[in-house]
Amino acid sequence: MAARASGHKPPRLTTAEFDTLYQRLASSTSWAAGELGALVALTPRRVAEAAREIRSGTTVTLAAPVETSTGPDSPEPAQHTMRSWSDGRDSQGLHFARDSFAMNVHGDTDSHLDALCHVIYRGTLHGSVSASSVTQSGARALAVGALANGIVGRGVLLDIPRLHGVPWLEPGEHVRADDLRAAEESQRTRVGEGDLLFVRVGHRKRRAEEGPWRTAEARAGLHPDALGFLAERRVAVLGGDGNNDTAPSPVDGVDFPVHVLAMHAMGLHLLDYLQFEDLVPVCAAEGRWSFFCAVAPLRLPVATGSPVNPIAIM
Repeated sequence: MAARASGHKPPRLTTAEFDTLYQRLASSTSWAAGELGALVALTPRRVAEAAREIRSGTTVTLAAPVETSTGPDSPEPAQHTMRSWSDGRDSQGLHFARDSFAMNVHGDTDSHLDALCHVIYRGTLHGSVSASSVTQSGARALAVGALANGIVGRGVLLDIPRLHGVPWLEPGEHVRADDLRAAEESQRTRVGEGDLLFVRVGHRKRRAEEGPWRTAEARAGLHPDALGFLAERRVAVLGGDGNNDTAPSPVDGVDFPVHVLAMHAMGLHLLDYLQFEDLVPVCAAEGRWSFFCAVAPLRLPVATGSPVNPIAIM
């Protein structure tokens, strides 16, 4: 069993140290400054190469069921309303069962994609786009509409609890760059340019076995220094089974440093609150941790995010 590199108290960064890290990452990923951000690394050639990952044809969802119950991590659950198929009319003849949904896309339970317009930092969006482009009528730049053709490529799952021989990381623990490299070695895989990187911290397993908690105050996630690994490998997307950020934040004055670095500095779309509990046993059985992956956000042209159901195809 690997020694745990984390611990309950993440190393803190001062504002100045965070600014230095931000500038370094932004400079090293300047190639991802446009509307698609780091998705430009997902070229047609890489998508075609990713299709070679399909061997058994097994399909696995990476999304959790939509949460409709109020809880400590879901104060604003999705609202699902059913309409009676007959509405009191005669039961004979043709009728339609109908329902409607309303959702806080960026909540702490439902699987969702963050568009690049989601993070406003120091008055701008990614690529120095003015924050004024986001109004009450929608985002005029970097919105979900840019992803109308979906995100398709090679997915890689790095399982950090598996690396450390535990069922999950505890809230407040964090994943560092060395953890990601060690997981690669342990799982005999490698993250490459244009990959969709998924990092498991075991958030969903802990929630299922011990019950929900106030994740806004305490959760496992990536430490800011882990983003250097992503920049080095030129990944296209980052996804996690939490919201990718650790809480409490390890950075003075910045509550969501991974969101700021990944989205604002590096142009990485984030996938938050996925679930990997269905995927892990399939990867273990097949002896590989890479797969073909398809992510299809809803056609919400000016939205800051979208619910998603990513599918891994083995």
